[in-house]
Amino acid sequence: MDTLAPPFAGLTPDCLLTALETLGLPVSGQLLALNSYENRVYQVGIDDAPPVVAKFYRPARWTDEQILEEHNFVLELAEREIPVVAPLSFCGKTLSEHAGFRFAVYPRRGGRAPETDRPDVLEWLGRFLGRIHAAGAIRPFATRPTLNIDSFGTEPIAFLENSDFVPQELREVYFGVARQALDGVARGFERAGSVNALRLHGDCHASNVLWTDAGPHFVDFDDARMGPAVQDLWMLLSGERDEQSRQLADLLAGYEDFCEFDTRELYLVEALRTLRLIHYSAWLARRWNDPAFPAAFPWFGTQRYWQDRILELREQIALMDEPPLWPV
Repeated sequence: MDTLAPPFAGLTPDCLLTALETLGLPVSGQLLALNSYENRVYQVGIDDAPPVVAKFYRPARWTDEQILEEHNFVLELAEREIPVVAPLSFCGKTLSEHAGFRFAVYPRRGGRAPETDRPDVLEWLGRFLGRIHAAGAIRPFATRPTLNIDSFGTEPIAFLENSDFVPQELREVYFGVARQALDGVARGFERAGSVNALRLHGDCHASNVLWTDAGPHFVDFDDARMGPAVQDLWMLLSGERDEQSRQLADLLAGYEDFCEFDTRELYLVEALRTLRLIHYSAWLARRWNDPAFPAAFPWFGTQRYWQDRILELREQIALMDEPPLWPV
């Protein structure tokens, strides 16, 4: 767990507003909590100006250097006129601190979820992802982690084994299936061979893309890390296998206008999905001392939850043995 005490216990409304006032922002007192569990994110009213979005980082998750590396990546993308929401700078700094909490301020950008069942929307998304990845391939992150089997599979399983979240009567089955799933992940990486790692969004699902009449803009690069390009593509796929194949074709039709895609990475689609499922369970366990998590995920840790995870991983084991979405 991150800390023994609840990580955001001291982040009261007064503390939050005072933090923004230290930057010279004339806050109106209007606060709206936005949907975020890992961090705390609020829309904050500003006198005689549009609201801003304040993001307070979970203590002990990232170092200052890692947060600034994320900020600099997003600013680099914005300089290339890629539609991302970049942090605002105050006295030359994008990362601030108040009362032990590190925070950043962003302009508010509205939008709706993209219609990922439309080929033209997917192609549009693909063009911007191609531009993000073309920029991401220029240089690596120096301090941010890499998405791999160890960080998203081996270590999360070890964490769960050393906790009491998995019911005793299901431990042998769950951990046995989880290790079998990791074997399947390893085979996927072996089939893909040596693929390039680049700077990624890292959590590029549809909720982190906001759509307006002018097109998409990408938000929340908090999980940015090094990894294979397909990590930012597979999370936009949904439905049955034939639907995912069609969606991928639409995405790549735009993507490859700006960035070449190595089709060997298609061996990693189900492997990366499996790693995300394992990592998600461990993420919930790690955050259980945060009162927001038991309130939002009351079913976590129940026998039914782990039975469902066992079935889910068994399905993934079978899917990882199927051919990729396209011939490679």
